[in-house]
Amino acid sequence: MTTTPPAALSHLKVLDLSRVLAGPWCTQMLADLGADVVKVERPGAGDDTRHWGPPFLQDAQGADTDLATYYTACNRNKRAITLDIAQPDGQALIKQLAAQSDVLVENFKVGGLKAYGLDFESLHAVNPKLIYCSVTGFGQSGPYAERAGYDLMIQAMSGMMSLTGHADGEPGGGPLRMGVALIDILTGIYACSAILAAIESRHRTGLGQHIDMALLDVGMAVLANQAAGFLNTGRVPQRQGNAHPSLAPYQTFDTLDGQMLLAVGNDGQFSRFCEAAGHPEWAADARFASNALRVQHRSALVALLHTVTRSRSTAQWVSLLEDKAVPCGPINDLAQAFADPQVQARGLVVNQPVAPVNSAQAAIESISTVASPLRLQSTPPVLQRAPPALGEHTAEVLSELGLSPQAVAELRRKGVV
Repeated sequence: MTTTPPAALSHLKVLDLSRVLAGPWCTQMLADLGADVVKVERPGAGDDTRHWGPPFLQDAQGADTDLATYYTACNRNKRAITLDIAQPDGQALIKQLAAQSDVLVENFKVGGLKAYGLDFESLHAVNPKLIYCSVTGFGQSGPYAERAGYDLMIQAMSGMMSLTGHADGEPGGGPLRMGVALIDILTGIYACSAILAAIESRHRTGLGQHIDMALLDVGMAVLANQAAGFLNTGRVPQRQGNAHPSLAPYQTFDTLDGQMLLAVGNDGQFSRFCEAAGHPEWAADARFASNALRVQHRSALVALLHTVTRSRSTAQWVSLLEDKAVPCGPINDLAQAFADPQVQARGLVVNQPVAPVNSAQAAIESISTVASPLRLQSTPPVLQRAPPALGEHTAEVLSELGLSPQAVAELRRKGVV
């Protein structure tokens, strides 16, 4: 008989007071790794993203329900309770939960939880081992600390949008936001890393600590090579559409039936591409002898390449270059991406059955989400629960605190839960 090893974080309890995306993304990562995450939501309303639709989840007959799919993207594997932290009884319950937790994640405005006695200092006094992670738009300090911050605002303020889109003089030129709230997601990932580092530190010190995560900090950090270029040269990078500022050819090209992405990262790849394309002389051209020269003469190079890329279909180019180690691929929509055989072979879609707990989810039979990309050999991510209904685990979690069914019923009557 074989036994399933415990998940990597099955020994951790996480109290999730966060909403929308950055905080919930962090806590879903912890939950996927086995942590017991208790998500606290407002009675009657819940996380804002429960209502951010369309699109909405559908019932077995294909009709829309009232639960937005947005919520399901970042709340898998959690237990959900409802609790009004504005009421003293709700604050007392949060303190009880915090006393038994390893980690707390919140994304209230700076100082927002202090009025309820639920700030780091107050809960550190209750549980000195508690790791308390605050996620805000601008951090706990600085002139913007009290401002609300949203992903789109940070994409604009950080300069990310100035790098995204076509140049002003081109058709459709102008700054663009990314197609997903990437700053929120990356903040969640950074927050998860910081929490794991704080846990490791606690092994040595026995104490928790406050983690100050800011969307603006992350937005600036992930500017990566573009920030490095500006900081060390003073030159402000400009939008280049799908072209790369430091590599060529590294962009989209028209094909016989659409477009493909060609990503040449070194001289060897360029030489092999030219040979396969039937133009080995391009690799010998003095203008294209090195990557730096190809970037310098990008316009001439791209014009030449377009004379041949339109001669084959995208699939033919991918097939031609696949065994030559020249990165080339299609530009898929989501239907094509999820139908891709590699995506399917990696099992990147998971489908979880839903327990019909209340009217909001009673008609929903299952929920599909994207699998965790964390592939740990010995302690892989777990699938324990579908994204929960509002308040699905309230009675269960409160009973673990020692509350009787009668006490829970009284809290419901008072609107605390």
